[in-house]
Amino acid sequence: MVTVIDRTASSTAHDPASAAAVARGKGDAKGGLYKPRTPIYPKLAHGRWRTIKWVMLVLTLGVYYGAPWIRWHRPDGLPQQAILVDFTGRRFYFFFIQLWPQEVYFITGLLVMAALALFLTTALFGRLWCGYACPQTVWTDLYIAVERLFEGDRNARMRLDAAPMSFNKLWRKGGKHLAWLAIAMVTGGAWVLYFHDAPSLLKTFWIGQAPMTAYVSVAVLTFTTYALAGHMREQVCTYLCPWPRIQGAMLDDHSLQVTYRRDRGEPRGPHKKNESWAGRGDCVDCNQCVVVCPMGIDIRDGGQIECINCGLCVDACDEIMLRLDRPRSLISYDTDAAVADRVAGRKPQYQFVRARTIYYAVALTLVSGLMVWGFIHRSPVVFDVLRDRNPTFVRLHDGAIRDGYTLKIANRSFQRQTYQVSLTGLPNYALKTPGAAPLTGPISVVVEPNQVESVRLFVTVPAAAVTAPSLPVTFRLSAGPTRADTPSVFLSGAANPS
Repeated sequence: MVTVIDRTASSTAHDPASAAAVARGKGDAKGGLYKPRTPIYPKLAHGRWRTIKWVMLVLTLGVYYGAPWIRWHRPDGLPQQAILVDFTGRRFYFFFIQLWPQEVYFITGLLVMAALALFLTTALFGRLWCGYACPQTVWTDLYIAVERLFEGDRNARMRLDAAPMSFNKLWRKGGKHLAWLAIAMVTGGAWVLYFHDAPSLLKTFWIGQAPMTAYVSVAVLTFTTYALAGHMREQVCTYLCPWPRIQGAMLDDHSLQVTYRRDRGEPRGPHKKNESWAGRGDCVDCNQCVVVCPMGIDIRDGGQIECINCGLCVDACDEIMLRLDRPRSLISYDTDAAVADRVAGRKPQYQFVRARTIYYAVALTLVSGLMVWGFIHRSPVVFDVLRDRNPTFVRLHDGAIRDGYTLKIANRSFQRQTYQVSLTGLPNYALKTPGAAPLTGPISVVVEPNQVESVRLFVTVPAAAVTAPSLPVTFRLSAGPTRADTPSVFLSGAANPS
């Protein structure tokens, strides 16, 4: 007779986190489509990867909350905020860079670069983004830290939730939720500062004089931050986020992921002091890798869609291995191919250079190079010419032909510029702006920094100088080394002299 032991049932009977993972895998026992969320109480881990997560939390939140307050000097009348999405002025400012609406392709290029960098990172190192830099992960870490501050670590939180309502439970729960709401509101407030001058908006926000969009945005982001980081947590990664599904197309046997080394850990089981390790694995089934997991999964069950590769189980396992005087890295960042090599008695091979990583790296390099080239050759001025459609031309009393044009000059620099406008392709022409005398040479147009100037221009040519009904012409704009040419056409009506 063969006796089958349900290790999962025995190991999860005393652990809500493991029970939650099993429940998610089996579904609702009553056959319902949905089931209530089983709370997860992650224990505080200590070690290298937990420290890295703390550093990333401080850096990412510091950048998010602090960036809108960085000042950057620009000419009077322009925003002095270093990073600003100015919908009113239709500009995007990033320190010394400013982008106009017509340059949205730069934003598109940056998004493509970010996507390719994420693809390459995932192919090489798994879900590092999810475990260390994703906003959901960062704010959930912050919320759990606040929860731990008010309610204690894992066991204390579990006891508090199971205890009847009391003053101690009320003030701890109430204080935690008030702190969560405060963080959520500051998060929403920091977001709207990227779209308005930060000091000015902060003054007007509390007296009811800020734009209505600011209040709506803060309210929406307060709610979503409080709900997603405080209550939904791992459900966002498991059910809402599409990235766990997408990443499956980018991972392979050579991608580094948090991995349980079954060749070293099995067969697992409890271990007593002074017992021999012969004939058994290093895993003592202490369940510490499960209780520290913010997703409530057991990494020993293999790769799972819920795993965000945060490495906390690595820290927990290493701590136990040190206590037992066993080698570390029973759980570590490793590849499936390396684990298979060890099981087969071969030396593990790590292939970071392979077809998919080469493809992602080449694509990222090409897009990045194109973006750099486009920015280096980005013109500081935009010059457009619109020819009058009605009337197409005017015959003056002396027989001369006059065409009207509207010049649009956009000065993208932060300095006041004086541009010279000239014309090629016409003989004996004269240029005239309203209220000024005709000129046979270039005309001057002054454009303020970061502004668009519209100029009406009349081009007059003696009747005898043109014989064709239309002539191609080129308007040239110049200011020092800056030059822009715009083609147009001059209509004379020479084929219809009447």
